[in-house]
Amino acid sequence: MIKNQDLNERSLYLLKTLVERYIQDGQPVGSRLLSKDPQLKLSPASIRNVMADLEDMGLIHSPHTSAGRVPTVSGYRLFVDNLLTVKPLATNELNQLQTSLGVDAENMSDVVGKASKLLSDVTQMAGVVTLPRRESVVLRQIEFLPMSSTRVLVIFVTEGDEVHNKIIHTSKLFSAAELQQAANYLNSVYVGHSLSKIREMVLKDLDNDRHLVNQGMIDAVNMAQLTFAQQPKDDYVLSGETNLMGFSELADMDCLKQLFEAFNHKRGVIHLLDQCLAAEGVQIFIGEESGYRAFDHCSLVTASYSVNEQVVGVLGVIGPTRMNYQKVIPFVDVTAKLLGAALNPK
Repeated sequence: MIKNQDLNERSLYLLKTLVERYIQDGQPVGSRLLSKDPQLKLSPASIRNVMADLEDMGLIHSPHTSAGRVPTVSGYRLFVDNLLTVKPLATNELNQLQTSLGVDAENMSDVVGKASKLLSDVTQMAGVVTLPRRESVVLRQIEFLPMSSTRVLVIFVTEGDEVHNKIIHTSKLFSAAELQQAANYLNSVYVGHSLSKIREMVLKDLDNDRHLVNQGMIDAVNMAQLTFAQQPKDDYVLSGETNLMGFSELADMDCLKQLFEAFNHKRGVIHLLDQCLAAEGVQIFIGEESGYRAFDHCSLVTASYSVNEQVVGVLGVIGPTRMNYQKVIPFVDVTAKLLGAALNPK
């Protein structure tokens, strides 16, 4: 990997200027345009020599027969890691973001949806937010309702007043009174714990049920295992994907087809976003760095968000590699913090 110390100050400044110009205009940058920069103080011929060196290092390349140059993935990476100056958002921008996430937000899904749309609206690219991981969500209440035969409807409420329904099949027939007794026991023992912690507690109780003083308690724990043993797969909310059709870099039909198929199948995108869960701060995948072919012509800027001081999800912006990183990076960072704050129990 090429580092900034491998280049002299003049070459670094020229690369920085070239990348910024290309991000701004979307056109290959030639030596004549760069020679007009007063800080370079170089003739077009000298600039061409520097550009030739940058091209030999794999930082820029010439698209088709154009005389100009555009950044490569390596060029963008060097620019983002070493040459980019990221400024914090202005106070009025922060206030607008905070207000947008809080308006008419009735539950967790509503807040996540608003965050995804906000990411898209502000950047005019695609905004993506993974739903909070189920295992980290805290149980608030559980109820059981009898259905036909040994089928039982479980209704459990998690933080943020999210209501979940699930049908379980029990090993024997329970009366409404027995189901109420089971719910009362589980609410007294498991409420206030995350679903992952509850699964641990249930398994421990099943392995050593001597402290469960009656059959009703044992039945209740068995029903808890049926309820929480298998959680729904994590998902995400995507907004503004059609915005990507407006970028010339992504206009190729094969490229768009792969991208939208990836959005529809979701599994690969979720895997990519999951890589960001354990990382601190903003993570950036540029082009093929993602290891996901559908994103070869895209950049993904992400940040994780937390609830109860625990990382539960990831949000980000998907756009062309020619995105305004200076604007997107602080916006993603702040939105992740604000989303976490909005989801934390008041």
